[in-house]
Amino acid sequence: MARLTDRQDAYGHALWDYHHGRPGHEVDERIDGHVGAVDVSDYFAPLDQWPARQRTGVKLARGRVLDVGCGAGRVALHLQEKGLDALGIDVSPLAIDVCRLRGLRHAQVLSITELSRKLGVFDTVMVFGNNFGLLGGRRRARWLLRRLHGMTSDGARIIAETVDPYDTDDPSHLAYHELNRRAGRMAGQIRLRVRYQGYATPWFDYLFVSREEMAELLDGTGWAVGRFIDRPGEPAYVAVIEKDTVNGDLRA
Repeated sequence: MARLTDRQDAYGHALWDYHHGRPGHEVDERIDGHVGAVDVSDYFAPLDQWPARQRTGVKLARGRVLDVGCGAGRVALHLQEKGLDALGIDVSPLAIDVCRLRGLRHAQVLSITELSRKLGVFDTVMVFGNNFGLLGGRRRARWLLRRLHGMTSDGARIIAETVDPYDTDDPSHLAYHELNRRAGRMAGQIRLRVRYQGYATPWFDYLFVSREEMAELLDGTGWAVGRFIDRPGEPAYVAVIEKDTVNGDLRA
């Protein structure tokens, strides 16, 4: 998704209102009409309210950190408090404004597709809050993973959260998987937009993958799964993705 205009910045307006004492919900609308509501307070939650997989995963961050899709800055702010150099990026100008108001020293309006070595070299890339989904689809994911390989240090890692889309018996989700397959898309590659009050983002792709699909996407990009952090019965999981320095420089 490209950087958002004010009328498109539904997510940012929800965060801005919550930060200024007006709680609300963002609405995630899938292109087939399925909708879900997200309490934006989750984006401001302190560490002790994070899911266990996130609390474990964030401990593995080290060195200079890039927080992709930083939202209200909860991850980057936590790492900054721990003494790490953390840069938060987001397509939402108001989200970045909220990050700065909350004390994040390094925050920038930037799309994941605009990432480049101009930002410098990172030791850890955080993609929490299911933001592995920002990789969009198979082709774009592999391109972005190669790009991240070229802007990270030897021994770098990506700490990524997603949801296994197949861990469901919801008929609407299963039907959507089948629509995707018939269209030649990955089953968990959803098309959605975010709405809040009179604001709405453009439609964009957001990718959910199984553990096996994640390993497949990583193959040949210079990255490999080191471990998964999960719990039985929970579809969401965190993958600790390690840089493969054996296969050489794959910078894009």
